[in-house]
Amino acid sequence: MHVQEWLETIPAVAVYVLVGVVIGLESLGIPLPGEIVLVSSALLASQHGDINPYVLGACATAGAIIGDSIGYAIGRKGGRPLLAWLGRKFPKHFSEANIGLAESSFQKWGMWAVFFGRFIALLRIFAGPLAGVLHMPYWKFLIANVLGGILWAGGTTAVIYSVGVVAEAWLKRFSWLGLVLAVLIGIASMLVVKNRAKKAAAQRAETPEPVPAAD
Repeated sequence: MHVQEWLETIPAVAVYVLVGVVIGLESLGIPLPGEIVLVSSALLASQHGDINPYVLGACATAGAIIGDSIGYAIGRKGGRPLLAWLGRKFPKHFSEANIGLAESSFQKWGMWAVFFGRFIALLRIFAGPLAGVLHMPYWKFLIANVLGGILWAGGTTAVIYSVGVVAEAWLKRFSWLGLVLAVLIGIASMLVVKNRAKKAAAQRAETPEPVPAAD
């Protein structure tokens, strides 16, 4: 069953709680489809009046900020052994290569990595725990976390809800054309993301590893 179809079977309050919890757990460092749940819920809100988009956006934002903050606290206390443990539990997401890429981004960009990491699936999982492991000052982390959480969660909800309202009315008139356009956009987006991922991986592979200094 599709996520949106399943969401239609549960009450609005449960949708709010689910969105907040899933996004919170993802931000804490557990690989969950937070973005998929949020997008599906926002689309559902555009089609059914029972779900308030403002409440939905607020719950998503709260989950993102609170989850990241808890992840930061856990990372600061657990340190690198925590990353090693996560690597054993979730090898696909917390591999040494992914950790290295995320760590280099944090060391280079600092607060901006936390802020923009909210919009990147991989960094969204790493942001809280890794910022804690690297002992980023909490006030810096909190500012980037709050602003990123509001813009990502609130902005995603607003955009998807607005597009859903317009699309529903438009597709009633041009259903077949809308379907073709949606498929084309989906394929194009997939190809762009895949191409960028390949380029990033190639650049990382070409970057020489630092040679340890001789004693």
